Amino acid sequence: MDLATLREFEAEARARLDPAHYDYFAGGAGDEVTVRANEAAFGRLGLLPRVLRGVTKLQTGITLLGSRAAMPVLIAPTAFHRLADPEGERATARAAAAAETIMIVSMAATVAIEDVAAAAPEAELWFQLYIQPDQAFTGKLVRRAAAAGCKALVVTVDSPALGRRERDLRNGFHDLPGHLCCENLRDGARGGRVRPVVMAPELSWEHLDRLRDMTSLPIVLKGITHPADARLALDHGAAAIMVSNHGGRQLDTVPATIDLLPDIVAAVGGAVPVLLDGGVRRGTDVLKALALGAAAVAVGRPVLWGLAAGGERGVGRVLGLLRAEVEHALTLCGCASIHDLDPGMVRRSC
Repeated sequence: MDLATLREFEAEARARLDPAHYDYFAGGAGDEVTVRANEAAFGRLGLLPRVLRGVTKLQTGITLLGSRAAMPVLIAPTAFHRLADPEGERATARAAAAAETIMIVSMAATVAIEDVAAAAPEAELWFQLYIQPDQAFTGKLVRRAAAAGCKALVVTVDSPALGRRERDLRNGFHDLPGHLCCENLRDGARGGRVRPVVMAPELSWEHLDRLRDMTSLPIVLKGITHPADARLALDHGAAAIMVSNHGGRQLDTVPATIDLLPDIVAAVGGAVPVLLDGGVRRGTDVLKALALGAAAVAVGRPVLWGLAAGGERGVGRVLGLLRAEVEHALTLCGCASIHDLDPGMVRRSC
């Protein structure tokens, strides 16, 4: 596969996907201001390299919440992988294992968490969860994730209602094709009723406390954009925070995550790791986020582009490109380790 950039993978995926499915993956809420801002904001930041630092061996590995990764790039939770490739989340998990990174499996996956884990026993898996109003069903999902070997729960907290995604409305895309479903939402064994994902505006910090009582797994709160919420997350036992605006798919005009990151890092004060997703398309983007205080980043759409363009091999190529770009940018910045990056190496250029 001779595609050389993540942008080329997106173009190839667009050519292969059903147009409505491409729009589902690529689109966002409202005017998609936030979708565009996430990527554009990285372009307004410049890297200030150091020189003559004697870099001989690069160190890009991280350990997060008991999971190890060879690079500070995780696979963000995204739904419906079987729209992109028949193997779906199985292929993504195998590519994640080969790349030695962490895959966050979506609650809305089209392959059950047990089958994802079985397809890639070596993979480091976390499980993304929308807390459901039915507490018993939420508990069942948490137990399934733990039994499958997931090492953390990533609780999405920015979705009291589904974002108004106008591409999907224009395309009439409301449901998966009949041969697919959200396999983690079955009530029972194969063939059982599939529940809908319920977005519940009544959810509160109290519900997070109840979830904390259900499990010993570390909880990552995904969707934090306000420093006050970051501080509350610490009060309620979050093990990590992910600065995320849901890829621009929920509330439009939320600022770019890279612009929000420094205030969240300051609010947390090093108490827990801070992760970031949204708009990462280059190794230089990864370095900018790390320099500004992120412990790692997560990528969603680029993984789907790789999956649509080339299945497991395509995902592997996307992850390989990002790792190579991270290593190359580290070398040019005069850093032997990702831990050598600091805020003084990032400058707003416009």
